[in-house]
Amino acid sequence: MPAPVQPIIIIKRVKKGHAGHHGGAWKVAYADFVTAMMALFMVLWLVSSSEQVKKAIGGYFNDPTGKGKEVGNGLRGAGSETLSVQKDDMPKLKEKLEQAIKTSQPMEKMKEHVVMTITGEGLRIELMEDAQGMFFQSGNAEPTPYGKELMALLATEIGKLPNQVTMEGHTDSKAYSGRKDYSNWELSSDRANAARRWMQANGLREDQVTQVRGFADQNLRNKDDPEDATNRRISLIIQYKPAPELTGSVGGAAGGSGAVGGTGAVRAVGASGGQFGAAGGTGGKVTEAAKPEPFPTAKK
Repeated sequence: MPAPVQPIIIIKRVKKGHAGHHGGAWKVAYADFVTAMMALFMVLWLVSSSEQVKKAIGGYFNDPTGKGKEVGNGLRGAGSETLSVQKDDMPKLKEKLEQAIKTSQPMEKMKEHVVMTITGEGLRIELMEDAQGMFFQSGNAEPTPYGKELMALLATEIGKLPNQVTMEGHTDSKAYSGRKDYSNWELSSDRANAARRWMQANGLREDQVTQVRGFADQNLRNKDDPEDATNRRISLIIQYKPAPELTGSVGGAAGGSGAVGGTGAVRAVGASGGQFGAAGGTGGKVTEAAKPEPFPTAKK
């Protein structure tokens, strides 16, 4: 008698998974939502912030290494206002200095003798004399009380800047008749140095002045009248802040900017007749990227 056939029993186990809302995909979406909301609140806060806060935050992103606490995010030293001093912002600096002179009551008499122009070298501030001697007495390198007051005001404002400054002295074409061993070369250089000393004692940093130049009557403001009083002047040049050095493939561009950042020495004739030298600026060297070495070839 054949054995009974055992029935085949198939057991199906259905694995029940969690519902979709129990997965982790929602966490990613929620994180994106929170990030977007934080960015929105940051933008709203910046829009409603003061101009000073905006410039300070912009200075941080321009200089996140920490040096911005000194000069990267605005003016250095005392004062509540910040001001960028890059090339594109020189008009703002010019307007700020002009406003400081206009709002100062003692400067009312002198403001017509202060001329500010933006040049390829930087912001040039010229203190022009009148026939009576507004800033320096005729034939004298000692500043007048008016000259000291104005230069102290400028030193206070310029001393807050990280920019370097060049001082220039100019005279008219009248021959100096005080001493035989003294000429307009010495007079223009002495006036520029006297202005430097006074301004450094009243707010200008010791390391801020990089050049002192004496031009005598070789760079007249009024060439049609070489003896005009406006040819006697002191010029302050707030130099453009050099761009940060670049490396790698743009090294050549960084080297090209070195021509602007060069320094010079005083051009003047000493009492013994010798020259003090006229060292020119030193430009950056253009660097070429290293050429890749060829791949080694297999020997046959």
